[in-house]
Amino acid sequence: MKEITGHTLFAAVRIFVGITMAFAHGVGKVPPSEGLIGAIGTFGFPLPLVMAWAVGVIELIGGIFIAMGLFTRVMGGLWVAVMGGAAFVIHAADPFAKKEMALLYLAFGVLYLAQGGGRYAIDTWIARKRA
Repeated sequence: MKEITGHTLFAAVRIFVGITMAFAHGVGKVPPSEGLIGAIGTFGFPLPLVMAWAVGVIELIGGIFIAMGLFTRVMGGLWVAVMGGAAFVIHAADPFAKKEMALLYLAFGVLYLAQGGGRYAIDTWIARKRA
């Protein structure tokens, strides 16, 4: 059996994490529910309707883009912002178990912001075509 390379493993994890974010979290937020809009407003974020849409789109479209390796650094940065708000504002008073998922996605966001999509990403393919 052929050994799995680090590049292949990185791509597999990126695809899994992106799809999971998109379809386990983002798809339920587009369009945003009144509950989500109200919760965002309760925590003092400006323009709760706009923010609720932004959160949903970043989770859904951002997850799909990260899975594809498209605009990976940008989407990683947006995940950091959204998951930072979720972990440190929305769930600030909650026990760690409630913050854990947001913190995990925050960590992946930092990774994708710093590293990009890796060898098997559309971003890399585009960069090679331009070179």
